[in-house]
Amino acid sequence: MLELHHLTKEFPGMSHPAVDNLDITLHDGEILALAGASGSGKTTALRLIAGFERPDGGSLLLEGRTIADTRTVVPPERRNIGVVFQDFALFPHLTVAQNVAFGISGLPAGERTARVSDLLHLAGIGDLGARYPHEISGGQQQRVALVRALAPRPRIVLLDEPFSNLDHTCTHRLLAETRHIIKESGSAAVVVTHDRYEAFTLADRIAVLEEGQLQQVGTAEEIYGAPRTRHVAEFSGSASFVPAWSSQSDAQTGAQSDATPGTQWLSPLGPVPDGVAVVPVNGSDNGRYVAVVRPHQLRLRAAASEESPNEARPGGDAVGGGAPGESSAADAVVKDVRFLGSVLAVRVHVEWPSSHGAADGWDAANDELLAHIGGAPPSVRAGSRVTVEWD
Repeated sequence: MLELHHLTKEFPGMSHPAVDNLDITLHDGEILALAGASGSGKTTALRLIAGFERPDGGSLLLEGRTIADTRTVVPPERRNIGVVFQDFALFPHLTVAQNVAFGISGLPAGERTARVSDLLHLAGIGDLGARYPHEISGGQQQRVALVRALAPRPRIVLLDEPFSNLDHTCTHRLLAETRHIIKESGSAAVVVTHDRYEAFTLADRIAVLEEGQLQQVGTAEEIYGAPRTRHVAEFSGSASFVPAWSSQSDAQTGAQSDATPGTQWLSPLGPVPDGVAVVPVNGSDNGRYVAVVRPHQLRLRAAASEESPNEARPGGDAVGGGAPGESSAADAVVKDVRFLGSVLAVRVHVEWPSSHGAADGWDAANDELLAHIGGAPPSVRAGSRVTVEWD
């Protein structure tokens, strides 16, 4: 439906293009998140799609028709694309109903009134039509801005950090509602966000950007379970990074299950299990890799010296349950324990074997690991010694 082909935009004084050779496709009815930190290029990409910026290279196609390249630019008002601005940009002197009706003034009065009523009820604010923007809450203003953009039935609606001016509790409540409103409208959507939770909850697919370049595009499950770069791994959730190397010289990056048949990834904790992604250090295939370890993929075992004499067992007691698998283990010291409700977050300083890890120049690997466990014996506290192994 919407195609970005090698889209590029440069601004004077920048060390790299704001948008650098971007290739993304938006499908009919899909919600796509452009995600990344400040300066990653996501808002510039959105402005290029909207028509507020002109590309320096590449092209934009909407339903097969070129709407922007280095020679042709279709103006914003002729693209059939709606925009929800970061500050909502509601007209303060118009009522909620008048704001929603603003973009459909060309419709017959009866049809216009029916359209506004339908949209307000879809957004759950059907009783607020006569109020002014300053008389409603921030979350209600956000919904008004969204249905105002949807009123002309755009093929695509663009949302620029739509929840940035709302408190955390309001945002969590609105995410599901916003997704429902967009899906019910039939429009596709592109959402700019720096927040992983927003991207995971709202979008069908997520495009992760860094310094104007596309790092990876996929579903939440794909970028969490099989990140292609360390940046994507860090964006998609808590992760620790363990030195990894292949038993074959023709190693390829990616999740263990995606590696070359017969390739075995190894680490100081033993063989890297299936489903644990392995990515190149510093984003380039320089022969060094790290395993992307999520907190639930580690097991901590209390060291024998930390147990009472009546409870000590060879190898220590498992923390968090489960029988130990076939793996090695690393000695560690607990740095911090935090209660997170359903789990405890335990941060440990690991003492890698002398032949592995940061001591051997593996500077992109952590010497601190994070594990989430369902419970812990009293001996697992800051300063106690444990061993770390794959769960």
